[in-house]
Amino acid sequence: MLDNEARALLVRLGRIRPFVLNQPMVMAASLLPRAQLAIERFLARGRAELKGQIHSFIRWLHGPGASATAAEAQQKFVFLRLRFNAILTQLELFNQVITQRSESDQGVWLSGLDVVSSDALALPTYYKAPPIICYLDRGIGAAIRRARTRLPGGGRNPVAIIRVPRERMIGSGIASSLFHEVGHQGAQLLGLVESLRRALRESQARAADPLTWQLWQRWISEIVSDFWSVARVGVASTLGLMSVVGLPRPFVFRINIDDPHPVPWIRVKVSCAIGDALNPHEQWSRLARTWEKYYPLDRLDPSRRRLILRLERNIPDLVALLVRHRPPSLHGRSLSEALEVRDRSPDRLSALFRVWSQAPADMYRAPPSLAFAVIGQAKANGRLGPEGESELLAKLLTFWAMRSTLDAAAASTPLPAPPARHALVPSF
Repeated sequence: MLDNEARALLVRLGRIRPFVLNQPMVMAASLLPRAQLAIERFLARGRAELKGQIHSFIRWLHGPGASATAAEAQQKFVFLRLRFNAILTQLELFNQVITQRSESDQGVWLSGLDVVSSDALALPTYYKAPPIICYLDRGIGAAIRRARTRLPGGGRNPVAIIRVPRERMIGSGIASSLFHEVGHQGAQLLGLVESLRRALRESQARAADPLTWQLWQRWISEIVSDFWSVARVGVASTLGLMSVVGLPRPFVFRINIDDPHPVPWIRVKVSCAIGDALNPHEQWSRLARTWEKYYPLDRLDPSRRRLILRLERNIPDLVALLVRHRPPSLHGRSLSEALEVRDRSPDRLSALFRVWSQAPADMYRAPPSLAFAVIGQAKANGRLGPEGESELLAKLLTFWAMRSTLDAAAASTPLPAPPARHALVPSF
């Protein structure tokens, strides 16, 4: 019986086909070759290892295992079956991501978001970024399964997988969620959370109000990811955050010290303060005042209100620590310097939108994260409405997906030089 069961595992294992053989999608919606190759190699390695273990079990069963008890043989087989199910779990994880690429329009836009995410993560001077792939899911928040972290059933995740809220497609607010999750991966690659926690503990030891610094330590992984998002995409990050955490009042003022996410009311105020510290402008104080009007503190119970006010008073010190922090991984530079935040100042982004309105081809040649920042700033300035914003971003995502696919094909197959790239550029 166990021999039959083990051989049945081999049969079912042989029915698992590589994604490149069973996922219909247009070329522009496909994963970039580096991500596709990393996933296929990871899954093939797992299948090969399991196949070898099953064959070893069958040989044992007809050799030394012949004298084993039925209970001993069954226990050895059970572990094989658990490993088989773990392989299927990993397969389903990637299958959920890749299957969406066959959806009309959405699949191509997801491929475009892969390009945007890679651009947002890129810091080639300091690390080699892993491949990133995106997929849509229900809910209002994004999430990331970081590359090089352990997967269910064992093995290191070969790519970063970002879950994007379907309700955010398509608007500049998607950049807020997307770049925040990219920030988690960047922070891990640079060891930012650990180095910042050390700096926060030092501040706590000297502080007159140590409780607030203790809370910042608990929340720092989310705060540094918000920092990354604001640095990359500017005011679009804060506006998107306001949309995500704009919930009924009990949730906005909920304090849970076991949750790595800051109190939503405080989180928005921190985002505004980060933006003002990186690129001073009156828009940040205007957004902070708007948030206060949405959720006034006067109806809070006294103890909760006192704690939130203590945290608010401490925000400038926290942001100053973030801005001047120089982790060992950046070789003496601060994160804001490494991310070149001065290139994302509100005035420069506004000026670029005016230029691109007259010369749209320049926008398609710009880095994708910069394009999102410019469009988000234009929306915040009232220069671009949600209808025009959605149409423009759909064109950009389609173009980035198409360009990355053609570039990858050209890299693998030398061809005569194509026409000038601007010939592919859609209208503004």
